[in-house]
Amino acid sequence: ARLEHQPGAPADHLMLWVAQPGTPTPLADTLPLLESLDLRAMDEVPHDLRPAGAPPVVLRVFSLRAGAEAAAERFPALLEAMDALMDGRAEADGFNRLVLRAGLSWQECWLLRAMYRWLKQVGFAFSQTSVEAALAAHPAAARILISLFHARFAPDRADRDEAVLDDAWAALLDGVANPDEDRILARLMTLLRAVLRTNFYRDDDYLVLKIDSTAAGDMPLPRPWREIFVHSARMEGCHLRAGPVARGGIRWSDRREDFRTEILGLMKAQRLKNVVIVPTGAKGGFVLKQAPASGDRAALGAEGVACYRVLINAMLDMADTLDGGRVVTPDGIVRRDGDDPYMVAAADKGTATFSDIANEIATGRGFWLGDAFASGGSQGYDHKAMGITARGAWVMIARHFAELGLDIQTDPFTCVGVGDMSGDVFGNGLLVSRQTRLLAAFDHRHIFIDPDPDAEASYDERARLFARPASSWADYDLAKISAGGGVFSRAEKRITLPAEAAALLGLPPGPVEPAVVMQAILRAPADLLYFGGIGTYVKATAETQADAGDRANDAIRVNGAELRARVVGEGANLAITQAGRIEYARLGANGAGGQINTDALDNSAGVSTSDHEVNIKILLADAERDGVLTRRQRDDLLASMTDEVAALVLRDNHLQSLAVSLEVRDGARDLSSHAALMARLEGEGTLDRAVSGLPVAAALTTRAAAGEALLRPEVAALLPVAKLWLTEAIGDGDLTADPAFGAALLAYFPAALRDRFAGFAERHRLRRELIATIIVNAVANRLGPAALGRLAAENDPVRVSRAAWFAGALFDLESLYDAIDRAPAAAAVRLDATLAVRHLHELAARDLLDAAELDGPLDAAIGLLR
Repeated sequence: ARLEHQPGAPADHLMLWVAQPGTPTPLADTLPLLESLDLRAMDEVPHDLRPAGAPPVVLRVFSLRAGAEAAAERFPALLEAMDALMDGRAEADGFNRLVLRAGLSWQECWLLRAMYRWLKQVGFAFSQTSVEAALAAHPAAARILISLFHARFAPDRADRDEAVLDDAWAALLDGVANPDEDRILARLMTLLRAVLRTNFYRDDDYLVLKIDSTAAGDMPLPRPWREIFVHSARMEGCHLRAGPVARGGIRWSDRREDFRTEILGLMKAQRLKNVVIVPTGAKGGFVLKQAPASGDRAALGAEGVACYRVLINAMLDMADTLDGGRVVTPDGIVRRDGDDPYMVAAADKGTATFSDIANEIATGRGFWLGDAFASGGSQGYDHKAMGITARGAWVMIARHFAELGLDIQTDPFTCVGVGDMSGDVFGNGLLVSRQTRLLAAFDHRHIFIDPDPDAEASYDERARLFARPASSWADYDLAKISAGGGVFSRAEKRITLPAEAAALLGLPPGPVEPAVVMQAILRAPADLLYFGGIGTYVKATAETQADAGDRANDAIRVNGAELRARVVGEGANLAITQAGRIEYARLGANGAGGQINTDALDNSAGVSTSDHEVNIKILLADAERDGVLTRRQRDDLLASMTDEVAALVLRDNHLQSLAVSLEVRDGARDLSSHAALMARLEGEGTLDRAVSGLPVAAALTTRAAAGEALLRPEVAALLPVAKLWLTEAIGDGDLTADPAFGAALLAYFPAALRDRFAGFAERHRLRRELIATIIVNAVANRLGPAALGRLAAENDPVRVSRAAWFAGALFDLESLYDAIDRAPAAAAVRLDATLAVRHLHELAARDLLDAAELDGPLDAAIGLLR
């Protein structure tokens, strides 16, 4: 291609020659590319050329009018931009006008485009057209932004003095009269100053920015600690972390315009879910921008994998690796933050089978975690095969029923739900008990109804579907369904239910829309409502559909007060809004109030399994380096420990469920302590009541006057926040260095590792974090938030943790707690006995807060005081 001024014409008249072998780009496709560069085509003259011995070439000659002064020195950048646009590397939009107007390269325009796309994801009020216009009107602002970016991140830059650029920026903004343009430009600068790393100089086909979210301006709460934003012509994605050591899944999202909103909600839940493990919460996701035509599943899957690879590489671009004890930053990356080597991935919606892909990338890049980077791969713990997420949720469900006087393994109970038997969480969950009588369920394709199921026959049929690859409710043997039941397609405009099915769901006879049937299933009178599928299906009456943040299910969603099931289990993430949970706990189950926790507690077993896998692999990688075992031996050892890892994980679920029940049982007595703890957590910045769905101070005062207590989902939300508070406090001190915690560290690992690899556990890279997590879970689960609030009212939380651990060890309370838990007595009797021990534990810890022995090594003090 060649670009020149038209001889004898005004300065904005240009001639463009483009030679294209073979079939040229259609004119209708070419004109938008030129327009995006601020070049308007006045006419085009094509010439067919047939060079000797070469394929035919079409020479296209365009007469153009430039939208701004067209200096000849900008022609090379315009031609490079045109080439990138025609190749699909660049996107055709108004940001490209800055090549002509500001003298930017197309890559620098791409940077500004990516910055805007991130701003749009966090709710920036201005449209892309407005931002493009503001930059076009103030090309000097674009140049300063780009110059500052180069000053901060160019790898070969010797001079990084930003003062001159800062002064120029301040002077420029003083001269911007339009207030909207001023806001747009200022917001771009705020974001730029919050960028910590970028791959801009690595010549990748994607652009990634690592952002300090706390410094990046207004955005929905909660703010991540760090986030990664990835932009390319074929995909966009993000990865949000609540702390430097954080983990969570990578989701293939279909919410192109607001995927960060989806990921943020999942990160929030993950942060609370992760209190039982070492890392805090993280979540990532990506969307396709060039998805193949619908129906081509193979092409769609290939494009999804390709875009997933982009996100994984981008995450690793923004992370350091370790070489022995040395921290190594990827080539071409200038970092404006400290060491940041802990980066992991996990499976989520759409990426359940992608762990080996992620580990292949990490291993190929020499990332220090190797195949511990993405848990659940071929040499890891398969969550679906273990059924671990569902088993963890059903530990919680079993407690709800036990406290209602039912044993889910011996007493028949009815169930409705969301999901199908091919799914991990729903499928495994519906196989936990042979007493489950599934009345109705739906997924994204079908509605299943069985008005009077035979428990044994229906269990066997569900097991058959679970074992069948990619099964759906349409594969269910209709002969196994009771009279008046069936399987119905959600694609139908109307469904006419048999009389028995209509009666079960309380629907009138005659045709109804599928959405009405699904709402009726959610409201059905059953013992259990179990969520195992993607989506948010319940909100509070006072909430709008938009508050639920799941537009796909707006037509199905019901209110918490309308749920008539006695128990709700959230095997899936975000099935119910927190306000919806609270409303259900107060008004659901026909006004009696229903039994519910939060998704963060119910489905934490999956992430706990992933973290155990990672920490075990870190330990065994150390042993491999020392030649103690081979990779084949490591893989065999990992597999042999599957059942014990599951048992360790499920114990965490059991203890958290017990902790919530004990806290609820003390009820109104503890409300003032809960209020004081919330006030302290809020004052220290650990708690945001609106984000956590916890009542404000005035509401607590009203409840106290009425003799009311926190509801179960509120306690379930407060307990993880209290654990976060303790974790942050302990992480800053030396408590984890006390040798008394060595035995607890070993107990975290399966017996085979305790026996053979104790030395490697002691020097584990995350030893400090592991011990902190062990202490926090033991103290918070056994004492509960109210007692923690009372003990910490005038004491440092680290000292409280030390005293609580000390008291438990002195009286050997753990053995007593476990003995009561195993006793052949009713749940209520065991709860009361455990509560009595909990009160003893609190009193002993209080007495020990001032003990001089608490200031020395704990082992010596325990030996002395026993």
